[in-house]
Amino acid sequence: MAAKLAGGGGGRYSLGANSEINVTPFVDILLVLLIIFMVAVPMAVTSIKIDLPPAVPPPPNAPKPKEPVFISIQKSGALYIAEKQSSLDNLQYDLEAKFAANGEAGTKDDQRVMIRADADVEYADFMGVLNQLQTAGWYKVGLINEDIH
Repeated sequence: MAAKLAGGGGGRYSLGANSEINVTPFVDILLVLLIIFMVAVPMAVTSIKIDLPPAVPPPPNAPKPKEPVFISIQKSGALYIAEKQSSLDNLQYDLEAKFAANGEAGTKDDQRVMIRADADVEYADFMGVLNQLQTAGWYKVGLINEDIH
């Protein structure tokens, strides 16, 4: 005697077709992935401990810092030193002339340069101005942005 264990005969041992989706393995995999990411994300976030000095106000009789010279970059790529138009090639000479006119001719370490640019200025134009300033010896350059309230 032989027994038929599967098949479409509809007999006593017929298993039939299972048309339902078993989501239990899928949920198990998702829970394992969730736990892995919950453990891995805090390790990926690195923080550097820095001991910053406290902010102290300057003494009352301290000299005021010198006025900076503003470099403006327009969307079209036009450069302005204060209100005078300049070019990338003449930037060093025009800046030196502006500092001399302000009575601040001296070492470039004491001269303050601030750059402001339109929001739509090409990155290459902006970096060209920064590179030109660095090549000319101005390393203390500030960037001016819009106040966000």
